[in-house]
Amino acid sequence: MGWNRLYSLKSYIKSSLWLVPFIALLFYLLAIRTVSLLEPWLGWIEPWPWGTDGTQRLLETIVTMTLTFVVFTFGSLLVAIQIAGGQLTPRIIATTLLSDNAIRLTVGLFTFTLLFATGALIRLEATVPQTIVEIAALLGFLSITAFLYLIDYAARLLRPVSIVLRVSEEGRAVIEDVYPAMAKAEADTVAAHLRPDNEPDRVILYRGRPAIVLAVNKSRLLAQAEKTRSVIELVPRIGDFVASGEPLFRLYGILSPDEDKLKSLIAFGPERTLEQDATFAFRIIVDIAIKALSKAINDPTTAVLAIDQLQRLLCFVGKRDLGKEEIFNPAGELRLICRTPDWEDFVKLTFSEIRLYGAENFQIARRLRAVLEYGLQVLPEFRRPALETEMALLDRSLAKIYEFPEDLELARTADTQGLGGSKSLPPKAQSATGSVTPFRPL
Repeated sequence: MGWNRLYSLKSYIKSSLWLVPFIALLFYLLAIRTVSLLEPWLGWIEPWPWGTDGTQRLLETIVTMTLTFVVFTFGSLLVAIQIAGGQLTPRIIATTLLSDNAIRLTVGLFTFTLLFATGALIRLEATVPQTIVEIAALLGFLSITAFLYLIDYAARLLRPVSIVLRVSEEGRAVIEDVYPAMAKAEADTVAAHLRPDNEPDRVILYRGRPAIVLAVNKSRLLAQAEKTRSVIELVPRIGDFVASGEPLFRLYGILSPDEDKLKSLIAFGPERTLEQDATFAFRIIVDIAIKALSKAINDPTTAVLAIDQLQRLLCFVGKRDLGKEEIFNPAGELRLICRTPDWEDFVKLTFSEIRLYGAENFQIARRLRAVLEYGLQVLPEFRRPALETEMALLDRSLAKIYEFPEDLELARTADTQGLGGSKSLPPKAQSATGSVTPFRPL
């Protein structure tokens, strides 16, 4: 199995809800037979208090109860996914909801309990299989507890702040994995763009159904380039859409790597994922913010919550070495070219759309300024020009929107809460002669 197929399989397993109940089915087949074999050797101090009829009613109750739990969980989950996708963004369905381990494990517990209680009911004859029935009763109790927990957990999970925080946590982990080194100096973070001057000796086209580039195995691509003493240029960037017939690789060198090997090192899929796409977490959170700012929803406070996490991610990525598009071997020879997002890409993605749709709202204008001022304070010097450009664009947008000087002054005040959290200077009082004197509390 090629690397790309293995990667796609892992991503599918991670975001599939049905696999855990299926594993529970397989585990049931092993567990019920194991307990049945050990039943004769398991002695109990206290005999089973109920007869065959009482045990049958108990097991039937557990079966009915767990079946109801499964149906209710899947039904309510489908409704919750539709509502959350409509109010927030559809991109949270695969990245957050379907891959949530708490939901998958509770559904797996319901399935295992249902099957185990059914198996115990089938084995109920003249004598009661005490061990099997007691395990089924314990599983029933655990299922009730898990169902109550799941209701509370799902209610908390579907809140906008929980979704945004979870996406931010995953985005932070991706950034740390893709950019492991910290930024040291401007010279280390600005790419030289040393591309070959000559035309490529060979161009490999993408053949297949239209898809998104999900991940790239850069280490193996570099090994292939080193093996053939050639330069490999990957044309699309992670997260880019490619259609059949578009260029996938440009190869420079007399000996070119095997085409099938190169293609096997690129993973494709129907939509972007968070595994290697450092900008996708920003994209999801920005989508949530601008949807909250739409006239149909008009929820600027949710947008402020999204900007809180964007500040966290932007300052985190701003302190890291974003690498270069060109990758060299230990001898200093160019071997691999992979397009990657630069600092300006992250800044524009963070501010541009939110400023466009939300500058007319006081909360958004003040919160964006607070993010920019904070970034100018904590980020390295070479990260500041892009932030200063965004600050100038924000000022020009506000000057165009607000007609009254009082509103313009209010919108230009930085506020970490949007409204109500600014740390303004104490007011000044004028003396009778017209001179300004500092305000002194009584």
